[in-house]
Amino acid sequence: MKVVICGAGQVGYGIAERLAAEQNDVSVIDTSPHLVNAISDQLDVRGFVGNGAQPDVLAQAGADQADMIIAVTLYDEVNMVACQVAHSLFNVPTKVARVRSQSYLQGRWRNLFSREHLPIDVIISPEIEVGDMVLRRLSLPGAAETVRFADDQVVMVGIVCEEDCPVVDTPLRQLTDLFPDLGAVVVGVFRNGKLFVPKSSDQLLVDDLAYVVARRDQVRRTLGIFGHEEPEANRVVIAGGGNIGLYVAKALEQRQSKTRIKVIESSRERAVGIANELKRSVILHGSALDQAILEEADVATADTMVALTNDDEVNILSCVMAKKMGCRRNLSLLNNPSYPAFASVLGIDAYISPRTVTISRILQHVRRGRIRGVHSLQNGAAEVIEAEALETSPLVGRPLRDIDLPDGIRVGAVFRSGKVLMPNGDMQIQARDRIVIFAMANRVRQVEQMFRVSLEFF
Repeated sequence: MKVVICGAGQVGYGIAERLAAEQNDVSVIDTSPHLVNAISDQLDVRGFVGNGAQPDVLAQAGADQADMIIAVTLYDEVNMVACQVAHSLFNVPTKVARVRSQSYLQGRWRNLFSREHLPIDVIISPEIEVGDMVLRRLSLPGAAETVRFADDQVVMVGIVCEEDCPVVDTPLRQLTDLFPDLGAVVVGVFRNGKLFVPKSSDQLLVDDLAYVVARRDQVRRTLGIFGHEEPEANRVVIAGGGNIGLYVAKALEQRQSKTRIKVIESSRERAVGIANELKRSVILHGSALDQAILEEADVATADTMVALTNDDEVNILSCVMAKKMGCRRNLSLLNNPSYPAFASVLGIDAYISPRTVTISRILQHVRRGRIRGVHSLQNGAAEVIEAEALETSPLVGRPLRDIDLPDGIRVGAVFRSGKVLMPNGDMQIQARDRIVIFAMANRVRQVEQMFRVSLEFF
């Protein structure tokens, strides 16, 4: 597949890295010669210096032969115009744009992105995507990561195995015997910096991060079995009143009437602005690194500190300070892809990477076959994919035990006719089943092949 990416920042680089590793033909455009040189030197892509919204630059990048354009520059207007030019002059079939300004996304302007006006096939709004991810984490505080699939009926949770975890040193096959009615499957384990698909004879160890696919109604029970029975937060302190912080505070006010919310915002003008938009939240003007401000926010008695500023260092330090002052848990926004590896050591209970969230959303539309959802794990080491099985799929009509799935692939759940089924050896996949599957990065192409309109397999 030939893809043109406008923007060589963190998201553009991440998408280019994934697509180039899968032998796609990738061209990247950016106005910064430094970024273009860096991405050209480090990845197997072609770099072009220029404005991605200009026809001659798009032409140089091969837009006339492109299957897709992904516009993820820092500017909404450049992204939108790039998609318009790609459509009008080069007839690019699929157009994806990152749009941050909520003004463009209001319901009353929904026709703006129709084919007759601005023909963008997929709109990515990082603020909304990240905000929803924060809300899901707050609703399941025992989980280090939470992603939903299959009309929200299947949930993938990342669970840290702490020293008091009841299932540590227990073979996974024994967990099935101990909890036969538990609608959950361990599909991946992150241990000592490496991610792998466990075998039934494997055991979970202290400090493992287990990725578990579960029925939605079994998530809290699953967390309890792993020793995480933390109650939902009733007192939340939010550091950062930007777009994401405001979105989260508004949603908490609407969804959880008993939740007490305090927002710390460093800009006085912004603090006044969000105070006018929020009804029950308390707004504090000051730095989240100021101990006096944290005391004023009663962080010592808070259930969760959520750091959502644009500065990773502020997010990390404010979370650490809050924890030291008595806050039960913390959740940090981390933009730098290097920081998550040190998050737990620094005292961060859970983190969210806007880069990973955005890349996952885009990959959903890049993946070939009937792919309905994608979530990237551990900087692209693996993906959790929701895909629809076609009649031609090699998975259909055969018991799972008779399908020789390669190492690095694990079926987590099957969504059929509105019901979630947990996999076993006797199960037979049916056409139109939606399957949630865990795949290591080097197996993603094989998963795509399983769900394409083809009789070929591997």
